Amino acid sequence: MSGRPQITLDRRYFINRELSWLEFNSRVLDEAGDPGVPVLERLKFIAIFSNNLDEFFMVRVAGLRQLAESRSRSWDPAGLSAAEQLAAIRNKVLILLRRQYRFLRRSVLAALEPYGVIFRSCRQLDEVRRTQVENIFVRDILPVLTPLAIDPSHPFPLLNNGAIEIAVKLRTYDGHRTVYAVVEVPERLPRFIPLAESGKQLFVLIEDMIMSHLGELFQGCKILDVMPFRITRDMDFSIEEDGVSDLLLYLQKELQQRKNRAPVRLEIPAGGSRALSRWLLERLELSGDFKYNIPGPLHLARCFELCAALAQPELVEEPWPPVGAAPIAEDQSMFEAIDRAGDFALFLPFQSFDPVINLLQQAAVDPDVLAIKQTLYRVSGNSPVVGALQQAAENGKQVTVIVELKARFDEGNNIVWARRLEESGAHVVYGIAGLKIHCKALLVIRKTQGVIKRYCHVATGNYNDKTARLYTDIGMFSNDELLCGDLAALFNVMTGYAAPPSRWERIACAPFDLRQKFLALIDREVRVSGPHAPGRIVAKMNSLVDPEIIEHLYRAADAGVQIDLIVRGICCLRPGVGNRNIRVCSIVDRYLEHSRVFYFYNGGDEEYYLSSADWMPRNLDRRIEIMFPVESPAIRRDLDELLQLQLADRRKGRLLRANGTYSHLPGGRADFSCRSQERSYRYFAEVNPPRETEKMKIFRKNSTGES
Repeated sequence: MSGRPQITLDRRYFINRELSWLEFNSRVLDEAGDPGVPVLERLKFIAIFSNNLDEFFMVRVAGLRQLAESRSRSWDPAGLSAAEQLAAIRNKVLILLRRQYRFLRRSVLAALEPYGVIFRSCRQLDEVRRTQVENIFVRDILPVLTPLAIDPSHPFPLLNNGAIEIAVKLRTYDGHRTVYAVVEVPERLPRFIPLAESGKQLFVLIEDMIMSHLGELFQGCKILDVMPFRITRDMDFSIEEDGVSDLLLYLQKELQQRKNRAPVRLEIPAGGSRALSRWLLERLELSGDFKYNIPGPLHLARCFELCAALAQPELVEEPWPPVGAAPIAEDQSMFEAIDRAGDFALFLPFQSFDPVINLLQQAAVDPDVLAIKQTLYRVSGNSPVVGALQQAAENGKQVTVIVELKARFDEGNNIVWARRLEESGAHVVYGIAGLKIHCKALLVIRKTQGVIKRYCHVATGNYNDKTARLYTDIGMFSNDELLCGDLAALFNVMTGYAAPPSRWERIACAPFDLRQKFLALIDREVRVSGPHAPGRIVAKMNSLVDPEIIEHLYRAADAGVQIDLIVRGICCLRPGVGNRNIRVCSIVDRYLEHSRVFYFYNGGDEEYYLSSADWMPRNLDRRIEIMFPVESPAIRRDLDELLQLQLADRRKGRLLRANGTYSHLPGGRADFSCRSQERSYRYFAEVNPPRETEKMKIFRKNSTGES
């Protein structure tokens, strides 16, 4: 790893990272206001927007607040200090919140009413419904509630991050004192309480029910003021691994301490009590800059519950059941399929994740399999991947699993199943000090007829069967000996003290040589470019932040290389500075665009690569990441098709403008024929049509009126 060169580009070439992320979340919110999106999908995007914003405050705003309070004199590449970034973030978030609640009222709630879905406050209910609410409250809610008094003998409680709380000001039953209390709305209870209503679905918010019945909690007291609120805490803790003797125990203690971390945001309803608002800010030791007046119900991330409760075919997207992979015959094992086809790929979620699970399950019971090695970053709660690895270990296979305990917000889940793997006899390695293990690799070692043979799967996304239905990712199966040899060497680096090879045969690997490989590929495009055959780069990723990469891209563009960037989220490169050879687009649709694909024209000798890494300093310098070449003509053809479909997407694609905002092409939102995700699904379905599921049959029946 060599020293980083000084960046010579001035700040006009860069967009601030945090503002770029907020622009991404704005594009998520666009989907909530798109009338061409089914109404429950719009509601889902409102929930995703809120969930994203929560994490943004917990990590990015929290980090900036720490930086600002330390009076750091550092600036980002776009020239903004921490304090300036916080001010700009607040202004942008306030605009986005107003738009979010406008979409909620006009685009979602109003559109649900014709389907008989209605939301009411307790004050709007008639006597019959109020009696029903009273019965539900006394039976199902009151027993779970705990009022927390706040006075000299009862300090301000440690409130849960993200939970809805109710602040209460009241006069005690003896009438002598005015005091305060807090009631937490239990997150284990439903947020949206259904009431019986003939021919309709009527819902009341649980916090509204609680506030309407506080007298049941504070018997004999007079309620003077009441207001729901919600706090977001700083979750941006760094792990100083030097001196930590047991990372697992250290992380468990850190997770327990999260409840004590400082608040970074207070949300209250617009028009809420000023007195209670001032009291909360004082108790939480927050300035008014971190208070947000919310123009509607708090915590819209919980709208996911409503989406599940109301799901019916006419309110959601047409199902796209995943199709199989063409090289895999029904009567073949995964080992036979790989031996017959060589390299072949899975394009998730258009194709099924099942072959990955099948490979592991078959390896677990195959008497010829000697060992399995795998990296795991995020897996689902009841993961079939973990189950297969446990079975393999219990069957006597040598199973080595490299678990990244530091996967943000999944630390607790990772600790649980890492313990289970250890109990099954697997060797569990908890990463490398100072680095995150973010590469996605699986290696199976098998001995048949006295010969050792290796099989591998490498991918752009996690081994998570749940997100495999929601994220676009690409994984490749192979028995290429050079690729498998590189992976074996990489596992030795990650599990032991081995140095990386002086030269990898197939892969490039961060933090060792991946940065240099990317820069060399970009710079080579300049050398082989000419006026009659200009260079060409197409790069698809989640985020583009790295200043050195941005500088090399601009040098290439200045030399005439045509560059198309498909960047779902953060893009710190500002296009249109000095030349028009760089185009940046972003696609937000029903699936989260998560794959990383890189294409270089190379003077006609084209090269395609897949990677686990984005173009960010953390990926290139502080994580174990891999990039691997794609040489199969069939996979290259599929990759080329996907990239071209995405670059032509006028329906869900947006272009980044020089001012840092994104826009649809004129008429693009009305052009349903060029929606890249739908066309990608049809492309793979034509090769290997899906079996019609029961859900698909129900959808078709409701859509066409079939009997």
